Amino acid sequence: MPVRSVILSVLVVLWLWPTVTYGQATELDAAYKRYGDLNSQGRYQDALPFARKALKLAEKKFGPDHPTTGIFLNNVGVLYYNQGMYVEAGPLLKRALSIDEKILGPEHPDVATRLNDLAVLYSVQGKYAEAEPLFKRSLAIREKTLSPDHRLLGESLSSLADVYSSQGRRGEAKPLHKRALTILEKVLGPEHPHVARILANLALLYRAEGRYAEAEPFYKRSLAIAEKVFGREHLYVAKSLSNLAELYRAQDRHAEAELLLKRALPILERTLGSEHPDLAVDLNSLALIYDGQGHYAEAEPLYQRALAIREKVLGPDHPQVAESLNNLAALYHAQGKYAGAVPLHKRSLAIREKALGPDHPRVAVSLSNLAELYRDQGQYAKAKPLHKRALSILEKTLGPDHPDVAKSLNNLAMDYEAEAKYAEAAPLFKRALAIVERTLGPDHPHVAAGLNNLAEIYRAQGKYAEAVSLHKRSLAIREKVLRPGHPDLATSLNNLALLYRTQGRYAVAEPLYQRALAILETTLGPEHPDFVNSLENYATLLRKTGRGDEAAKMEARARAIRAKRAEKNPAK
Repeated sequence: MPVRSVILSVLVVLWLWPTVTYGQATELDAAYKRYGDLNSQGRYQDALPFARKALKLAEKKFGPDHPTTGIFLNNVGVLYYNQGMYVEAGPLLKRALSIDEKILGPEHPDVATRLNDLAVLYSVQGKYAEAEPLFKRSLAIREKTLSPDHRLLGESLSSLADVYSSQGRRGEAKPLHKRALTILEKVLGPEHPHVARILANLALLYRAEGRYAEAEPFYKRSLAIAEKVFGREHLYVAKSLSNLAELYRAQDRHAEAELLLKRALPILERTLGSEHPDLAVDLNSLALIYDGQGHYAEAEPLYQRALAIREKVLGPDHPQVAESLNNLAALYHAQGKYAGAVPLHKRSLAIREKALGPDHPRVAVSLSNLAELYRDQGQYAKAKPLHKRALSILEKTLGPDHPDVAKSLNNLAMDYEAEAKYAEAAPLFKRALAIVERTLGPDHPHVAAGLNNLAEIYRAQGKYAEAVSLHKRSLAIREKVLRPGHPDLATSLNNLALLYRTQGRYAVAEPLYQRALAILETTLGPEHPDFVNSLENYATLLRKTGRGDEAAKMEARARAIRAKRAEKNPAK
């Protein structure tokens, strides 16, 4: 399954506004004001010439090494950052930092802010080794110069925690977020918007660990704060609704997620306009929900509108454009429209390589998705090198024990599995399983997926006893940690039933197929491809047990569903 992506709105934010004002009559002030108006609307391309003009005028008025010039340098750097022009942003943010260090001294609070901004840039580029010491230095300055319960100290703790979280170092991230939360609750009160942001970051951390039940109250409290402070129709409320929707989507709670996003979207459009990048984020999220349910006809126009907004506002080479291209390509892939998917994945990959660098984790995602597309077309010679390169990138940037490395190992193993090279696939699946057990715990949903993958290799090798044991453990984990109607439960039930059917244990297999069908029909709907596949699997069992009439009815129903889907989603 290709990886769809979504951008969350709860991470660290760059500082955007200078702390000085000017008389209304000056050319500098006019340029700065126009920049500010356009920037606040998310019209970053339009804002850039005005920000550059303001910088040029500031350099002329104050000199190239004045702190005010540094502020304007930072503004232009942030505009480049927002457009995904990270190469262009870096020198400006570095120069702004250098000015403040020279004029204010290396331990001034404003220097800490500049360090934070530059660290954010490195972090989004996947340069965690470069970002981490900057965040640490910023934190050290603030701990030395500010009171122990200062708001900015809490912000620094949260920023450093985000970098640890991105690297899978959740054990280090969590106490920093909790300390940040304690500081901000004390200094700002328990219902301040900054407190809501830290709560959302903690929720994101729990969500990444698969601890959805623990994440949900943090997201709900964050939303409640936003609604109380700003009212139900505020922009921050919309973003809080989006975050909670993402949690529900991760749990396949599609109906709940859809309601939240449908409430958020009108708020975003009303407050930001119909062409703001934040609107594109939620359009993308709603499309992901329809996509996940197999409602491709509903998802496609949302993906396309999100892509159009991002291309217009952010430019054709922004990483968010790459994200939209990736998701639209994955949609075509799921529909078997390979000819339409390949160029989109290739363009997404090219944008990410250019904007983020060749070794960024998102480049690895694009490589993996393109590889899966080739694999599903039987082009294994094209798929394997891409999966190997993706694995190399993730091992290099995230370390050999990161859960994303485990996903990449699984992808490469599936290439070998597709070629019936089970001896090559098995050790990769085993290593992936060991990583997720060690990093996420023995009862994480990813562990269940890893057990399922290894069990399927054993089934293909005729090692039925080993396969049954692994499938049973996978099913037990999913029954323990997932809601009763989760589609992954149906996957485990279907695979275990297939294994029993292969052994001729039809009486044991049948109730498992029946339960899988019931889950899929209720959760994903009677037209989802997974439901059709399960119908056909059950029909095979019915034929093997002499119930040809019942099997024929199921097969006819499956054919009718496929024909209806083909009519709704014609090949391009």
